[in-house]
Amino acid sequence: MVQIDIVVGTVYGAAMLVAETLAARLEQAGHGCRVFEEAELEDLDASRFLLVITATTGQGDIPPNLQPLATALTDRAPYMKGWRYALIAMGDSSYEHFCGAGRHLDGLLQELGASPLLPRLEIDATVDDEPEQVAMAWL
Repeated sequence: MVQIDIVVGTVYGAAMLVAETLAARLEQAGHGCRVFEEAELEDLDASRFLLVITATTGQGDIPPNLQPLATALTDRAPYMKGWRYALIAMGDSSYEHFCGAGRHLDGLLQELGASPLLPRLEIDATVDDEPEQVAMAWL
């Protein structure tokens, strides 16, 4: 089965709930999962599938716990050709920069050569009050 690194950017815990819910389902299906709440670039392994789940904070900003990884990706610009990933962006469409963190990270990963397995999932807090259910349907 597939080995999966789940990287979480969370502020109030909703993204972590989504990550834990998906990890449990993936493990039930026989996949191996590692969940990172404070991932560093060195934690990631090109041989594993990358799943990024991130909330958006402030003016479309990346949550503080995920910012060090985003900065490392930007500053060190690792060549990620051959990496496969999926991304779940969480936000509130009543704000101007809806899902800004996820959109930014998705673009950054693609600039570095990584390939999305499927289009980014955007979960809107004004529509879905149980984001883990939306993510499970997507999974």
